[in-house]
Amino acid sequence: MSGSNIKLLENFINYCSVKNKVISKNIANVGTENYRREDVSFSDVLNQSINTSIKTSKSRHIPIVEPDLNRFPHSLSNDEYMASGVNNVEIEKEMGELAQNSLNFKFAAKRITAHFKALQSVIKGGGQ
Repeated sequence: MSGSNIKLLENFINYCSVKNKVISKNIANVGTENYRREDVSFSDVLNQSINTSIKTSKSRHIPIVEPDLNRFPHSLSNDEYMASGVNNVEIEKEMGELAQNSLNFKFAAKRITAHFKALQSVIKGGGQ
């Protein structure tokens, strides 16, 4: 696995963390009158990670410009359907997204762990 794949997985884990906070906020406000459901778009985060460019400041240095991981685009739902009777948060949908987000996080964490275990094995001599 290349270093760029590790960086994408790291960004994905950061996204999952923010997504979890947004879902939790939606669940906590299921009974709040006129609350608007929030969401975080993964495609925007992925595009931001992929479009990160390499810039040179000096002929002998090539720094990698990292994306600002604290700026995940949040969007408010425009859905007018009042699922809970007081706002547009559907608890079943939020719980499903929470379960999916948890699986995504576990997948990325396991892939990163496997990568570093493989590196550790190589450093130790491949188990010899």
